[in-house]
Amino acid sequence: MRWYKSSLGKKFLMAITGLAMVGFVFAHMAGNLTILWGADGLNAYAEHLRAFPPLLYAFRAVMVVAFLLHLYLGFSLYLENKAARPVAYFQKKNLRATFSSENMIWTGILLGSFAIYHLLHFTLHTLNPEFNQMVDVAGRFDVYQMVVVSFQKFSVALLYVAAMVVLLLHLRHGIQSFFQSLGLTNDATLPLLTTGGRWAAGLVAIGFLVAPVLVYFGALNL
Repeated sequence: MRWYKSSLGKKFLMAITGLAMVGFVFAHMAGNLTILWGADGLNAYAEHLRAFPPLLYAFRAVMVVAFLLHLYLGFSLYLENKAARPVAYFQKKNLRATFSSENMIWTGILLGSFAIYHLLHFTLHTLNPEFNQMVDVAGRFDVYQMVVVSFQKFSVALLYVAAMVVLLLHLRHGIQSFFQSLGLTNDATLPLLTTGGRWAAGLVAIGFLVAPVLVYFGALNL
């Protein structure tokens, strides 16, 4: 059997693809926070990302592959674990399972579904083709207007807030699980890594909640 088809190989690839997506999530959160600098700040950031299209599309392709592979590996390991009746996802038998660890497959499915919606909403504008007509005074695509118009709607703001709660739950276990899956934890480091993962997950969730919460409650307007 080839190494990547074994449980250890799948866990290793799961950890690596998960790390890639965690890095993307942190970078995406930091970019979203430029909304605090107003329309010019967010639109300048978005324009900078589009400065070299080949690099942007190559990066997106890598992230799509990482996402699909992570999803496949998650299902594969879930089915293997279910068939063998082990303890929860990536958990050692002497560890106490948590809500996050026991529901990684489901939070992952929800996040995958949300990612598709997010792409259709903010990236491809399939759900809102009128976004394509939004241009700021500098002639740039008006990302700021798109975000504000979207999050002024209660249903959209609520959906994004709910998605960030799910992301928080997934990362609370996922970040710690990365180190554990690579065999980098022991009795001394596991509590520290677990706490650090929870703090990191909380930071990401709060960072992503800034835009929908501030816009919906009127702190950021057009």
